Amino acid sequence: MPAPILHRLPDQLRENLRLVFVGTAASTRSAELGHYYAHPGNRFWRAIHEAGITPRRYQPGEFAALLELGIGFTDLSKSGAGMDHQIATETIDVPGFRAKMEMYRPRTIAFTSKKAASLFYGRPSNMISLGRQCDGRLPEIFVLPSPSGAASGHWTLEPWRELAEWIAS
Repeated sequence: MPAPILHRLPDQLRENLRLVFVGTAASTRSAELGHYYAHPGNRFWRAIHEAGITPRRYQPGEFAALLELGIGFTDLSKSGAGMDHQIATETIDVPGFRAKMEMYRPRTIAFTSKKAASLFYGRPSNMISLGRQCDGRLPEIFVLPSPSGAASGHWTLEPWRELAEWIAS
């Protein structure tokens, strides 16, 4: 009998959310603590506040409270953990992610890295642009620069602000 799959971080999903953030997988630190975007060098919590998505700066341990704001969380790999290049391909579950989005029907999906978006779209990261994807799909899809400290050379807050404007409309 196979061992049960360990979910590193629980999904924070419910019907009709205005926004779901989607990562590739939990970071090692997030998996250890059980909180989304928990590494101290990760810009996620600062970015969503500075962009205007949240009314205050939340801490990683408060991630479940964002459901009250209509914001949810999930990852493409629920059993992998680490940096994107460390995530085993067989743990990436795009069909499972699509099924969750069809079930919960959020208004907007925001991938928190080009890597996550590339796995979803099935094309290389360099073929993915940041911001709103305008591909005629529902829900609306945004691709954000990774807030990870490891990706700091590609950081910009602008796509996060574009997302904030979209979900406020």
